[in-house]
Amino acid sequence: MFLEERVKLFVGLGKILSKLSKEQRTELALSARNQNSWFTEESVDFALQGIQSFLEQSSLEKWVSSYDLSHTRAKRVGVIAAGNIPLVGFHDMLSVLIAGHHLLIKPSSQDTFLVTYIIAELVKLDPRVDAYISVVERLNDAEAYIATGSDNTARYFKHYFKDKPNVIRANRTSLAVITGKETQTELEALGEDVFRYYGLGCRNVSKILVPKGYELPQLLDAFAGYAAVGDHHKYRNNYDYNKSIYLVNREPHLDNEFLLVRESEELVSPISVLYYQYYESHAELERYLQAHESKIQCVVGQEYIPFGQAQLPSLEDYADGVDTMAFLSRLE
Repeated sequence: MFLEERVKLFVGLGKILSKLSKEQRTELALSARNQNSWFTEESVDFALQGIQSFLEQSSLEKWVSSYDLSHTRAKRVGVIAAGNIPLVGFHDMLSVLIAGHHLLIKPSSQDTFLVTYIIAELVKLDPRVDAYISVVERLNDAEAYIATGSDNTARYFKHYFKDKPNVIRANRTSLAVITGKETQTELEALGEDVFRYYGLGCRNVSKILVPKGYELPQLLDAFAGYAAVGDHHKYRNNYDYNKSIYLVNREPHLDNEFLLVRESEELVSPISVLYYQYYESHAELERYLQAHESKIQCVVGQEYIPFGQAQLPSLEDYADGVDTMAFLSRLE
């Protein structure tokens, strides 16, 4: 398939997703939730809308124009996808196929249904695609690898795939910078960055950096509109567990009945907990961000990604900051 045909294929997929009825989206979400109870109808729908935004023809053409794909020699590229949020591996699938390679994908057991649904729709659009995609349990036949996992599994991947070209991703998280000059609307929008997907994604804000003396209760008040996250049984179990630990250990924290806010120097907070840390100057803030750059996916704030936009990446926003398309375009 020529590059123009591959672009057309994914534009077609975007149109299919845009035409899904509410009933069809609900059915997809129910099937996905049977594998992963974190995948609510709202979460699946939000993920599908994000994919639709990727698949606009102008966006795809602008994206691929940055790379020389005219002489790509097709390789078998193995993708190990995560399953923490719906279709989190879609960008890798898109990148491998639009770059002209053969996709060997090992979906997470937590997100197999949606991955196979997307593949089936691609094959319906163009039966030739079937020869370019294989859903596999083992990746022994791959000539290059893209793998996403925890810090522990990333170490295993790096060892196991060391003799082949690879992109290996480990744990990352996201932060928000508060200056004290935020509007009420901005603080409310920050809740989207904290609570979307129940805080399970690497683009979820798990920690906020606040100026010394900042009044944290105003932030909890701004999050009041997100109380529905506490209705999810798994999220509630995490909240109840963490709250009991803090109470038993007499650890200082704030609580609005669905979120616990606690001071910590750690980066990654448990589900239902938001960490905070004080800073005293802009220079200190920048030093902190630079020191932890390798573990931060994105930073939200007035001078960074706008509040409420962390879960709306563009095609060019690569996980771990590694340009996947550049990697794929250079495979020989």
